[in-house]
Amino acid sequence: MPRTAEQPATLVPAATVVQPTASDPLLQLEYETAPPSGPDAIRGAQCPHELALRGMPVVCSGCQARRDWLLINHRRNVWVRCRCGHQWLEPEITRKDFDAMLTDPSWTYYPTLAQGQIALGFDGTFAGLYVE
Repeated sequence: MPRTAEQPATLVPAATVVQPTASDPLLQLEYETAPPSGPDAIRGAQCPHELALRGMPVVCSGCQARRDWLLINHRRNVWVRCRCGHQWLEPEITRKDFDAMLTDPSWTYYPTLAQGQIALGFDGTFAGLYVE
């Protein structure tokens, strides 16, 4: 079909994806410090106070702690992690509940979940301590 004046040809620019290159350190730094996004992003939030789910307090089965938790969100699931290193899936906390707990707009990014747990003291090093 020939083009006419009624059907002008329009060019749609292709989406450009900037890949970090070793030759440009600024692009590499921007890529490394970008916030995680997408379905595989893992978010964590500290919860220093006690949690009560359906009126029952949350207690760690490993050390009997009652407060000072790390909540970890991946997709629809939320895990609760204690300072002793014990972690469990908590189906009572939804992603919506997790998002409501995020009140601090400042973020710290860690390359892996394990590095974040170590940096925040939830790797078992501070087992039995409440950090405030």
